[in-house]
Amino acid sequence: MNTNLSLYRIFCSVAEHKNISKAASELYISQPAISKAIQKLEQNLGVTLFHRNSRGVLLTAEGELLYQQVLFAFQALQKGEEDLKKIHELGIGQLRIGVSTSLCKYLLLPYLKSFLERYPHVKITIDCQSSLHTIKLLEERKIDIGLVGKPKHLRQLTFQPVAQLTDVFVATQTYLDNLKVRSMDTKTDFIKQGNVMLLDGENLTRQYINEYLQANKIEPNQVLEVNNMDLLIDFAKIGIGIACVIKEFVQAELDTGLLTELKLNSLIPKREVGFAYDASSFMTQTMKWFLDHVNEHQ
Repeated sequence: MNTNLSLYRIFCSVAEHKNISKAASELYISQPAISKAIQKLEQNLGVTLFHRNSRGVLLTAEGELLYQQVLFAFQALQKGEEDLKKIHELGIGQLRIGVSTSLCKYLLLPYLKSFLERYPHVKITIDCQSSLHTIKLLEERKIDIGLVGKPKHLRQLTFQPVAQLTDVFVATQTYLDNLKVRSMDTKTDFIKQGNVMLLDGENLTRQYINEYLQANKIEPNQVLEVNNMDLLIDFAKIGIGIACVIKEFVQAELDTGLLTELKLNSLIPKREVGFAYDASSFMTQTMKWFLDHVNEHQ
């Protein structure tokens, strides 16, 4: 469209009033300026839009056709402005979040609860995947924000930390006592000889733990892989084996003695968890609301 939008606004006003003088009064423009704008529009389109007479102006057949379309366009623009105002006033929006099941349960839900109390009209969709898969979805721009363990290489992603997590090995005391019967001497022997339960190999947490085990020359003889940390915790609680879990997620069980933490010779370093997003792409108002909310509640 090569025609200036203001020309169409002048055209609509003249068409509605059927009078150049009244259109000039409504738009606070001189009558010669109105006439010049109509002439320019007619020249641009190559058609005559008005019949002139002593009483005013009337639309030609071409002018009537154009008027209906322009009127529809201006109504659509007005509705768009009203919708934007409504979105701003009510906090309407959509947010796509990627997160692992465990991080969703223990970290994301409290943020979501308070966020939706503040912005009840925001539509939230959650894709529960591993942190590695969540990062891939972020890079493909299929989600807006991901709650993940901090990766080694962020690439184009921005990372906003919200917590530090501690990985620990836990089991029931009964399971550990049974291992001791089989002549266990040191704490690390528990992991070497016991049934060690870990997240599957595609998980970011598993990769982090693998690096720790390799650095400390600890090689479990028997490994049970699970793709969900809640299952690891449940398996540990019924005495199936030794699970590598996040300490903050089993603190209640440790406090009550339902689970016992293995005291290793070398502590597993804490790691950061936070919200990652692609700052190089367009950031929606809803994303800004959510990230501001996270900052306020840390």
